Amino acid sequence: MKFTLIVIGALTSSVTAFSVGASRGTSFTTRSDAFVSKMAPSKAFTEVKGKDKKVVDKDEKKKNERNVEAKADSKDTEEGEEKKEAPPVNIGWDSHKAVEKVPESLVREGESGPDGNYPMRAKFEKMIREAQLSITKAIEEIDGEAKFQEDAWVRANGGGGMSRVLTDGKVFEKAGVNLSVVYGSMPQEALQAATERGVDRAKGMAPGERVPFFACGLSSVMHPKNPHCPTMHFNYRYFETDGGVWWFGGGTDITPSYVNEEDMKHFHGTYKEVCDKHDEKFYPEFKAWADKYFVIQHRNETRGLGGIFFDDLNDRDPDTIFEFSKEAVNSVVKAYGPIIEKHKNDEFTQKEKEWQLMRRGRYVEFNLVYDRGTVFGLKTGGRIESILMSLPETARWEYDHQPEEGSKEYDFIQACKFPREWV
Repeated sequence: MKFTLIVIGALTSSVTAFSVGASRGTSFTTRSDAFVSKMAPSKAFTEVKGKDKKVVDKDEKKKNERNVEAKADSKDTEEGEEKKEAPPVNIGWDSHKAVEKVPESLVREGESGPDGNYPMRAKFEKMIREAQLSITKAIEEIDGEAKFQEDAWVRANGGGGMSRVLTDGKVFEKAGVNLSVVYGSMPQEALQAATERGVDRAKGMAPGERVPFFACGLSSVMHPKNPHCPTMHFNYRYFETDGGVWWFGGGTDITPSYVNEEDMKHFHGTYKEVCDKHDEKFYPEFKAWADKYFVIQHRNETRGLGGIFFDDLNDRDPDTIFEFSKEAVNSVVKAYGPIIEKHKNDEFTQKEKEWQLMRRGRYVEFNLVYDRGTVFGLKTGGRIESILMSLPETARWEYDHQPEEGSKEYDFIQACKFPREWV
């Protein structure tokens, strides 16, 4: 028996709609508060010694401990020292204020965040703003029908963002390009999880002390309707922690449903050319990094057919890495656009469409379980609609589905289990 799970809409922060069909053509709809967890209060425990009873409420005890920590964090600095306002402990799910007009810059010099390289922050934001506009314009032209809708927001403590999302187009079921500038703080373990190699970015800080950070990035996922058109993802970011510790990260990767050697040579060849212009070691290193990072561990297969991925990059002058990041993000359309133009009108069967939806199911699994950006956003209280923008509108899971050996689907799975060299 086949089961289909169709994820409807963009998954809001409070309610998710699911349609589940036992067979093609029959379905029922249920609603659940997928992201609202109502935890029952802990029961008080009782210690009995003779006739005396001592009742201690565990929740109350924890609450008092948090209050003590909060008071300590907000305590004024010693007399004679300048008081420095710390970023909030958590950005907050509801701290995003929608605005009609976005400020010229979301980066604020000397306000609400760690000290650091303000010129690079502003420079990186300007670059990704321009990339967001040029990429969405190109995708609109390829789609030929739908337009991107923009949401913009700011936060009281600094930063904000712009989400540009296209839905139900002629070519794209869903495409989004999100820009964000974030000031905040996070637990040291969250920072470690947010970096590829677990580099100690909180060196010198006391155990348990939260790490103030600044992050600026542009991320995108595009889900075409046609099974012969690949899904594509990119993310380019600049990160700082308190004291000016900095690094760059990012990459572009592709997730088709079928292997097309010519398409993969074009996509990977485009990024090899970009990498080689900056450092000939980049492509083999970053391609291998992508093959390692985009693994669905519980499936023992990659999400797609790779691309480039890098993180913790700070081994050379920041302006040099900036130029590499700039060229990489501005090569997205060159690498991806011709593949979509080539296949957007291809004929396909119902079986091929179902296979595409099953591969999207794998995409969802990776993003919700392993993707560093998703986990980081949820841990730091990011904007839910932006964090979950990467998920497709429709996906499918079949119980214990095994592609027939020798089929196109089987060949694709083999490419995911044993990554190939395309150029």
